Amino acid sequence: MISTLDPLKILLPAVISFLVGVLVAPAFIKLLTKYKLWKKKNVSTTIDGQLATITASLHNDEGVPVPRLGGFVVWFAVLLTALSLWSISKIYPTELTLKLDFISRNQTWLPLMAMLVGAFVGALDDLLVVEAFGSKLNSYIGGGLSFPVRLLAVSSLGLFAGWWFYIKLGVNSIYIPFYGHLVLGGFLFVLFFIVVTLALFSTGVIDGIDGLSGGVMSAVFTAYGMIAYLHGQINIATLCFVFVGAILAFLWFNIPPAKFYLSETGMLALSLSLSVIAFLTDAVMYLPLIALPLVVSTLSVILQLIWKKFFKRKLFIVAPLHHHFQAKGWQSQTVTMRYWIVSYICAMLGVVIVLIS
Repeated sequence: MISTLDPLKILLPAVISFLVGVLVAPAFIKLLTKYKLWKKKNVSTTIDGQLATITASLHNDEGVPVPRLGGFVVWFAVLLTALSLWSISKIYPTELTLKLDFISRNQTWLPLMAMLVGAFVGALDDLLVVEAFGSKLNSYIGGGLSFPVRLLAVSSLGLFAGWWFYIKLGVNSIYIPFYGHLVLGGFLFVLFFIVVTLALFSTGVIDGIDGLSGGVMSAVFTAYGMIAYLHGQINIATLCFVFVGAILAFLWFNIPPAKFYLSETGMLALSLSLSVIAFLTDAVMYLPLIALPLVVSTLSVILQLIWKKFFKRKLFIVAPLHHHFQAKGWQSQTVTMRYWIVSYICAMLGVVIVLIS
């Protein structure tokens, strides 16, 4: 049941999250810069082991180094906002403070846990990249945590989340647009595991141009916040807009010239949380449309590998797709702005389809 206080519950925490992020970011940027927490070299080889000369030139390795781990600002702002409002509701239990608390077992526990797992695994990966530790964990092409280690961590989350969703929350179906609910039974557990695990493959592909990742992810979380609100899931809606507030705070310092990048600790935290939220709002089938720029960028990397493997040539000048546009002569700002536009159009279209289906 939607009440008159619900818009306040959704918007005020979002503003708080933004303010927390904006206040924390400057000190964090100084810390990152002091300890030189950036890649020693942005790109040396492609995922299939070949020299990445085009990508390296696009990243401008000889330019001013940009720190990683900027995603800390996002998940820290979300976590601090959630815990602060929860604590206040316990210490001063009034109608307003109780209303502003959006931590709940059936709506926000799981996405918050997914965020923390993604943040932790991503932070380890980022730290191994910037420190260049000479260990087995740093032996795969991209640097950082080896892919099997990251896959194990994310898969474990997927298994637990699927179990929680199916057993604890008692959900056994998904909604198919213009069809209705499709009962999957135990297969829902498997589907949940697959989707959460696939989130691992989408991280990092859209975090290479100033302002790009923040604009795209803010559009996606805005859409799911609106969907949750329409479904009466006010706590999830609040969490989504708290994410938006935190992302906008990050974006404040990520627009050209970027002071830091979202990197794995941010993208993995956001991607895993988003996957869980898509299921909780019964809108997982809308995810490919709402997050279309992210999906297309991920697919462009996969298609590039397939073309090089089977056709012995490239499909794109360079992958992901946004770097292809850069290589064709588009300015970085042009790529970013057009991705933002497409992201919000896809987000709005997704919400429209939810309304009419």
